[in-house]
Amino acid sequence: MRLLRIVGGLAVVLPATAAQGEPFSLLGISAGKNGASLSVPMQIIVLLTLMTLLPAAVMSITPFLRIVVVLHFLRQALGTQSTPSNQVLLGLALFLALLVMQPVIADMYHQGWEPMEGGQLTPAQAVEQGAKPLHNFLARFAREKDIRLFLEISHSPAPRTPADLELKVLIPAYILSELKTGFQIGAVLFLPFLIIDLVIASVTLSIGMVQLPPVMISAPFKILLFVLVDGWNLVVGSLMKSFYL
Repeated sequence: MRLLRIVGGLAVVLPATAAQGEPFSLLGISAGKNGASLSVPMQIIVLLTLMTLLPAAVMSITPFLRIVVVLHFLRQALGTQSTPSNQVLLGLALFLALLVMQPVIADMYHQGWEPMEGGQLTPAQAVEQGAKPLHNFLARFAREKDIRLFLEISHSPAPRTPADLELKVLIPAYILSELKTGFQIGAVLFLPFLIIDLVIASVTLSIGMVQLPPVMISAPFKILLFVLVDGWNLVVGSLMKSFYL
């Protein structure tokens, strides 16, 4: 409620200030008398819209997608059900994604926002320049097969170079590529734990322990194996290195 009151107050006070001929700006975007730039209420609407889209952007066009898929598969393979909890896995995936995206975000800031604040670029030019680092990041991990699929779906002409790809094609192609990569890594993680389950199930059946679920016996062995090989370090280290190759 407090945020809504602040936004509502800005929407009322700032246009009144502009009507008195006093210049003002919001988030570094000036609203002059000539009406060439966006009005403050429109800027507030755009800002709130972008804020609602921010969680979807973080989850889909960053390494967060691959990391959270792999961590989910790892928890299922260990058979620990809800340990670590969803909040812990999401928090770990979020901070790892921010660590990978930090250079990209810095480049977007330096190429887009700083020149716009200095008056060297218009907002439209700043968006175009600031999107280039993100475009390069997505193009590194999007598979050619997925890009070709969305080019056909959108009826877009084939680009001459990767730099000519539009984000409307590159973003869904990147999401599909990351999902496939995450599932591949998850399948590989499942194999050693699956072998332990099969061995424990064979042993319990051979000695006649039919009433005791094999999962209850295999879970401690899987956790012990994971701890002995320092599994968290190996999994997180391999995930992070996969983004820097």
